Amino acid sequence: MSRLAASFIPPMALDFSSETPLYRQIFTWFQRAVLSGKLQPGQRVPSTRALAKELSISRIPVLSAYDLLIAEGYLQTFAGTGTCVARSLQHALFRPEMEALHETIGKPHPRARRMISRRAMGIGASARPGLQRYRGANRLEQFPIAVWSRLVSRHARKVSRDLMGYGDPMGFGPFREVVAEYLRAFRAVKCDPAQIMVTTSPQQALQIAALALLDPKESAWIEEPAHPATHQAMKAAGAHVIPVPVDEEGLNIEYGIRQESSARVALVTPSHQFPLGVCMSPERRFELLRWARDHGGWIIEDDCNSEYRLRGTPVSSLQGLDADGRVIYVSTLTKAVFPALRLGFIVIPRDLIRSFLDIRNATDTFATSVLYQMAMTDFIREGHFSRHMSRMREIRIETRDALAAAIVAQMGGLLEIVDDEADTQLVTLLPPGMDDGEVAAKLPKLSTAVYALSECYASRPPRGGLVIGYANLSIEEIPAILEALKTAVLANMPRH
Repeated sequence: MSRLAASFIPPMALDFSSETPLYRQIFTWFQRAVLSGKLQPGQRVPSTRALAKELSISRIPVLSAYDLLIAEGYLQTFAGTGTCVARSLQHALFRPEMEALHETIGKPHPRARRMISRRAMGIGASARPGLQRYRGANRLEQFPIAVWSRLVSRHARKVSRDLMGYGDPMGFGPFREVVAEYLRAFRAVKCDPAQIMVTTSPQQALQIAALALLDPKESAWIEEPAHPATHQAMKAAGAHVIPVPVDEEGLNIEYGIRQESSARVALVTPSHQFPLGVCMSPERRFELLRWARDHGGWIIEDDCNSEYRLRGTPVSSLQGLDADGRVIYVSTLTKAVFPALRLGFIVIPRDLIRSFLDIRNATDTFATSVLYQMAMTDFIREGHFSRHMSRMREIRIETRDALAAAIVAQMGGLLEIVDDEADTQLVTLLPPGMDDGEVAAKLPKLSTAVYALSECYASRPPRGGLVIGYANLSIEEIPAILEALKTAVLANMPRH
């Protein structure tokens, strides 16, 4: 319901059912009246007491509105004369067309150009809706939350400058020490704590690396298929992306050299290719390292899917074979623990540390929680991390085996399993000629993410498929998932 100020010309209307506060409604009325010329420079306006009485409201919102109008230069006060429209306002403002212009504020103009950068358009074009929904989180009910809460509380009670300040932009020192110990022991990474930069995620790590290594329009090899986040990171740096096919031995180096031998960067997942699960052969690893050495290229090794390789022992890192300091190693603890942890890291060649740090300081200075780094340091040192990893590996193997067996039993001929060793997803192929995007579009909302394999390709894939996430899936949920998959696939079968 609106209430009018009967004696105030022109009348002011307040909408008491609106979510907009009364002081803001009063401010907006005066602003529009001034801009449209209804109130002229030097013209007196009612006192706050008189206006509040006229509107039958408290004086407080009127005082707040007048304070804001004075602060923004629409009104001014004079001793002995009260409050007036500011005389300092330019008379050019007071034109009839200003009212019409002001009425359009907050509404899109049909002819207005709204330009964005080519970089932003390129990043948007590479976004994939299915993968944006996919998080690959662990079964969070299995996480030792009581232990974690105790560790966080331990450090939160001891407030210090390290905890309250920005901290070292490279990361919390003790945390970088335990990460270095872990990487040397379990991933064969050659590093010391000084080379480790803590990030909020592998995506941020990729973006920092891309900005540090690439000039606009320089070429970057990207695996085909690959996670769209790799495309987005390279395009954010203005790179010219060159998709390089992956075969049974990993990245096809010869193809990349034929396309662009002088590419500045190759971004690879050698220990467990995403999404196909291929492990890069020793021959291809050395071939890639030779290419980087001979052509002055850089290799970004995304190792985020390595810890949970579910068949056999995890494959050693590519960085551990690098004798020339050409590999930038990227990984995260988020997938092994919980998504809100937001802890990733980069292992940087020593001579590049300053450059990476400059990029970091130019973007966010330091955005990773020192409190969580402190807690995670203890979580690793006290053995909780390794115990949690072992427990989650057993759960994932059990879930993967149950899901794979159910697909073979219930969807034989409809889905062909390609990779069942991945840490968070199972990759399957659809019957030849079937559009995986159309199949994925027919799926209802599920308890886990299922997306089209084609979302991982820059070009049309040789065969469509579905990527089925199971990291957060329970065995009890599998029948409902398969029923939905079967219905969607059958709905896309050709009719004769």
